[in-house]
Order: sequence, then structure tokens, then C-alpha cells
Amino acid sequence: SMLLPRRRPALPGQQLRRLSVQVFDRALKGRQRDAAAAAADFDRYAYLRDEVANRLVERLDDIHDSYSFPEVVDLGSGSGHVRRAFGAVGNDRHIRRLREFDMSPSMLERSRAEAASSPPTHGPEARALTVEHVLADEEVLSLERESADLIVSCMGLHWVNDLPSTLRNIRRALKPNGLFLGAFLGGETLAEMRSSFVLADLERRGGVSQHMSPLVSVADAGALLQASGLALPTVDTEIISIGYPDAWTLWHHLRSMGESNANLRRSASSLDNMLAAAAAYKEVYGDADGNVPGTFQVIYLIGWAPHESQQRPLARGSGQIS
Repeated sequence: SMLLPRRRPALPGQQLRRLSVQVFDRALKGRQRDAAAAAADFDRYAYLRDEVANRLVERLDDIHDSYSFPEVVDLGSGSGHVRRAFGAVGNDRHIRRLREFDMSPSMLERSRAEAASSPPTHGPEARALTVEHVLADEEVLSLERESADLIVSCMGLHWVNDLPSTLRNIRRALKPNGLFLGAFLGGETLAEMRSSFVLADLERRGGVSQHMSPLVSVADAGALLQASGLALPTVDTEIISIGYPDAWTLWHHLRSMGESNANLRRSASSLDNMLAAAAAYKEVYGDADGNVPGTFQVIYLIGWAPHESQQRPLARGSGQIS
């Protein structure tokens, strides 16, 4: 089981403090991702990350052709979802080197093996690019200052404890006018599952336990971008809905993706509770064929490292309109 969103709105300062507390067990998350990547059939469960990576990297096609990104960093790279997506980019971005950072040795080994057997390219002319693999936790970044033209984070930030610090480190690592593209799961993700566990808990226990990890809202994401020092911030969101035969299949897929709950204060779910939640899921959300939906809210972030060429608002009281 996985997520628990919807928190009361807070003032910006309170938001940032709340978003930098220790919520997740990073060591456990690393073990979960290692176990997922080590499975022989891992590629069967890469569909969500692959889809989000494609949608995220497609945003490069909306950026003027004059921008090039020779040095690229992929934070939380997994098995190479962003690297594969670069092969379908419509514009040539002159990418020379891609550095993949991940906390899971098994994920990096999968990516390394694939890159060795199928040399990575990008853009319409299939330009070759060099890939380097770095074992590192994106929560403890050690990137050189102003070393990257583009930093991408796809489906990793929703497991980071100190998001404000991580985004500030990303901003510091970008060259002036460098670009950050991020995508992570937002607070409306798996709302059906959350409701089903609430119903099961109330029925079996008379109270509600925490079966799912907390996620960031769209409003929180905007505050994070503003506070990070990135310029021209943009936040948008999409809903990806996927049908599953039953709740058990959804839970199996989440575990096989490496997306199981990693909350420090997680509650163990008994078989009795899981059975009740699965029954509630099907009863409340099942369609005529008995399938149940899994809804994933993806929040996309775009921000630029400040540069003198960028538009800025005029000084207050100037009497002019920018």
C-alpha cells in the first residue's frame, strides 16, 4: 500500500518547514528499489515511469531550438527511463553527456547493461551521447556548482524527505539559464486506495491507520519552486488512470515498481485489513467488468537558473507595465 495526501493549506514558511521533515525511510526505499530492479520481469512494471519520462522529456520540444543542453543530469534515474525518452525528442539538443544518479545499485546495473547493448542516442538524427552511472542518493546531492545545463528528475522526488534543500541544490548545480524538469506523484494519487483503506480501518478497527505515504499537493509544489530560487517557475498536473483486475494486482504492481510504502511511521496491514480494503475497492470503484482504477496524479515542475537575459517584473511604483 502507498499514499496519504490532502493536508491542510499552510503559509509559505510553514509549507517549507513541513516539507523538510523526516517522513521516509530512505534505506528501506533503496532496498525496495533494489529488489524491484533485481526481478527478472522488472521491465513489465516500468510502464508508469516510462510513460511519465516520455511526457516530461516531450516538454523540451516546447523550448526554442536555440537552447542546447550538452551536460545533462538525471536524478533518480532508475533503469534509464529518461535516457530512453531522449531518443524520441523532436529537436536536437546537442546532448553530449548524460549522468545518471540513483541510490539503487541494481537499477544502475540494469541501465548500464542496456546502454552497453544498445548505445543511447537522442533527437531526430540519433546523435550518440555518453552515459555515466553514479551511485548516489538524490537527497544528498554532491553536484558541482554550475555544472549542468539540464537536470531532470522523473518519479523520484515524492520519496525525498527534504524537498526544499534538494531543489536548492539542483538550482546551485545548474549553469546560468540552465533548465530543471521534474515530475513526481502528487497528493491525489491513488485516492481510491486511500478511501478503501479508510473504509476497511473504520469497519475492522474503528479508527484509521497510516497505510500510505504522504505526497505533495500542487500548491506545495508551487511554493517549493518559488523558494528554490529557480526563475520562471511553471507547475502543471496530469492524471493517469490505469485499470487493474483487482486491488491485489495493483498492490503487486506497486511493489514490483519499487513504489511500496516507505513511511517511517507506517502501519503494518494485516491480511484481514487487506481483504477488507480490496473488497471496499471493488465495491466502491469497480466497473461492470470488475476492474478497478488506479489513478496517478503527476505534478510537473519547470524552472530556470536565473540569467540576465530572462524576463523580470519591473520595479514596483515604476508606472510601467512589463
